Amino acid sequence: MIIGCVKEIKSNENRVGLTPDSVSAYVKAGHTVLIEKGAGLGSGFKDSDYKKQGAKLVETAADVWKQSEMIVKVKEPIKVEYKYFRKGLILYTYLHLAAVKPLVLALIKSGVSAFAYETIKDETGLPCLKPMSEVAGKLSILEGARFLYKNNGGNGLLISGVTGVNPAKVTIIGGGVVGRAALSNAYGLGADVTLLDINEDTLTKLKSQYPNIKTFKSNEENLIESLKDADIVVSGVLLPGAKAPKLIKRSYYKQMKKGAVIVDVAIDQGGSTEVSKPTTHAEPVFVVDGIIHYCVANMPGIVPKTSTIALNHATLKFGLELANKGAEKAIKESEALKAGLNIYQGKITYKQVAEAFDLEYTTL
Repeated sequence: MIIGCVKEIKSNENRVGLTPDSVSAYVKAGHTVLIEKGAGLGSGFKDSDYKKQGAKLVETAADVWKQSEMIVKVKEPIKVEYKYFRKGLILYTYLHLAAVKPLVLALIKSGVSAFAYETIKDETGLPCLKPMSEVAGKLSILEGARFLYKNNGGNGLLISGVTGVNPAKVTIIGGGVVGRAALSNAYGLGADVTLLDINEDTLTKLKSQYPNIKTFKSNEENLIESLKDADIVVSGVLLPGAKAPKLIKRSYYKQMKKGAVIVDVAIDQGGSTEVSKPTTHAEPVFVVDGIIHYCVANMPGIVPKTSTIALNHATLKFGLELANKGAEKAIKESEALKAGLNIYQGKITYKQVAEAFDLEYTTL
């Protein structure tokens, strides 16, 4: 199969779909790999690194799209890339379709087979989502702490506190991969951490691992109470492939501290506050009712080398399976890839995406 990898063009996105090591694996499996010139520079990979591993360098993204049978990306295609879609093409990337109706319609119209990293599911959970969720969770605390600084509009607190001065209060919603990664960083920095989750076993395990945290069952009453004193709020709620629930109501802001920071890691799936809207690393925040909202839709893009390597460790296995078998055989033989297929030959095959826009769902 001819595998293509293009430079990411979303704002401040420096990750790349394939590392040179991944190129080597595809080439050794008998495939041809096309890399757009300069695609890996943002992640620290030179064109010569790819060439050494057997890749063919291509001048333009248009030529890569045109010549490839499978495109491996990081982020969902943006509007200027829709023109490259065509019937029979395999698209293998993060898609987050429940938040982007125009992309859904463009994929349906074109007949692309679209596999989403975030819905590939195996016995370990969501293996291709996990590494970026971990990066985003760790970053959520670092970025939240940055926007507590007075010069960034925050309330002037140092997250760790100092002798005689209390640390910042951090509320984490959700004890999944994002929440645990955020907890690890916040706890390590000495923050005063409260964590909410719907699963009591999760709360028990995390309390045992991090004895100084406060834990509460996630419900409206406990959420409102936990938000009142929070300086940083990290929302890591996830309904795989579906729109994120709007857990944080605007009405709650009246009882929150002015200058508090909400880091909405769920923004890829539409966000978990009533006012959330995607932002970029160039302009990461906006303020509503005195509350700072950080809603960057590609958080790991700011640490592209770490993120790209971690992502490839997870995605290579399934990408090779797709390339070796082709889309049809792969979904027949792999439950993981079957779960990852969101749109196939003009039909929505992932129920939550169809439900998000009241469109027709077709079973495989």
